[in-house]
Amino acid sequence: MKEIGFDNEKYLGEQTSAILERVEKFGKKLYLEFGGKLCFDYHAARVLPGYDPNVKIRLLQSLKDKIDIILCIYAGDIESGRVRGDFGITYDTATFKLIDELRKWGLDILAVTITRFNGQPSAKVFKNKLEMRGVKVYLHYPIEGYPTDTDMICSESGFGKNEYIESKKQIVVVTAPGPNSGKLSTCLSQLYHDHKNGVNSGYAKFETFPIWNLPLKHPVNIAYEAATADIQDFNLVDPFHLDKYNKTAINYNRDVESFPILKLIISKILTGNNNNHPLYNSPTDMGVNRAGFGIINDKIVQEAAKQELIRRYFRYNTEYIMGIEKKETVERVKLLMEELGVKVKDRKVVEISRRSANEAEKCGKGNEGIFCGAALELSDGRIITGKNSKLMHASSSLILNSVKVLAKIPDEILLLSPQVINQISRLKKGILNEESESLDLEETLIALS
Repeated sequence: MKEIGFDNEKYLGEQTSAILERVEKFGKKLYLEFGGKLCFDYHAARVLPGYDPNVKIRLLQSLKDKIDIILCIYAGDIESGRVRGDFGITYDTATFKLIDELRKWGLDILAVTITRFNGQPSAKVFKNKLEMRGVKVYLHYPIEGYPTDTDMICSESGFGKNEYIESKKQIVVVTAPGPNSGKLSTCLSQLYHDHKNGVNSGYAKFETFPIWNLPLKHPVNIAYEAATADIQDFNLVDPFHLDKYNKTAINYNRDVESFPILKLIISKILTGNNNNHPLYNSPTDMGVNRAGFGIINDKIVQEAAKQELIRRYFRYNTEYIMGIEKKETVERVKLLMEELGVKVKDRKVVEISRRSANEAEKCGKGNEGIFCGAALELSDGRIITGKNSKLMHASSSLILNSVKVLAKIPDEILLLSPQVINQISRLKKGILNEESESLDLEETLIALS
């Protein structure tokens, strides 16, 4: 088994304490904006070996008696059918999925907020579906001049026109199925209504990356830049934190750029004037992230993050060839790799998969003159390979070979019978009129099941 670099229990202890301490600073209520992925955070698991992809769920479970959960979804994303890249499902479907996942873990949601609602027909249908399932739905509306016109925002024509979500718990977790869903504006709207009604509440942000107490050029933080290269995010030293405390803390460009306006809005909500908020002097101050304190082996973590850089490079390169991604994104990740002195060959499976492709050509495999190889490293360090053929893709062959190795099945035993493969081939070419009968990975897994 590979060594781990992250201690979940240590992290949970640190993170729980940090959140509860922040609640105490505000008194009765804290709106906690959850950025990134609430569950199935595989990026974090890849760059922090040992990290439980669902550790945030465990965190919420430990605070279950103190939290309410609000999900946000932008009405425009519902209307446009925006799709999540990781699961390949639309944002409205992802919302239902997230609700179901939370319920499986014993966490119910307080409400769903449809943000920037402007009468979109699909959003109305989505609202009806949620309400038929017993989920409370609230509507928040576009605000003219948001986020710069603070007088309009902090008025009855701004946050005042949004529907108020009543909650009884100390901590209100505000999360979403994806970015740009209106989490921050929902938190601020709630603050506005709370303070208008005499309820003392505050705001904080929970976001795993970048890790503020790691160096700017630490591989984990560089890996985060690679993960967001497609939206041109970048890390930087928090200038407000440095100026106020003379201490270096790492944040990212959008939070730093928006901080002055955000600080002014919060100040207006909490004090009714333009005085600076007494608690927050920097975007780093707003955060409660303690992920850095869960790292127990920095060497392992650094190496894992470098491997993630290479993985991202190949992913973006593939998407660029497919016409999905921009060339600038690929070049950005390549520059990040050069910053750390990382080469694609530093990932063991790269050269091995390339050799496998050459072997496919030598032994007469391949398909229609195309020769591909694939390689996968198991947790014990063994590397399995696969080659493409007329029957299946290289990745399909790789997974079947891996199953055999893990299950200790002799190589000569076929996991898929020729009859099954032939029937699928006939379906693909004879009925679906596809050019190639070679099974891709998804088709292979379906056949295997």
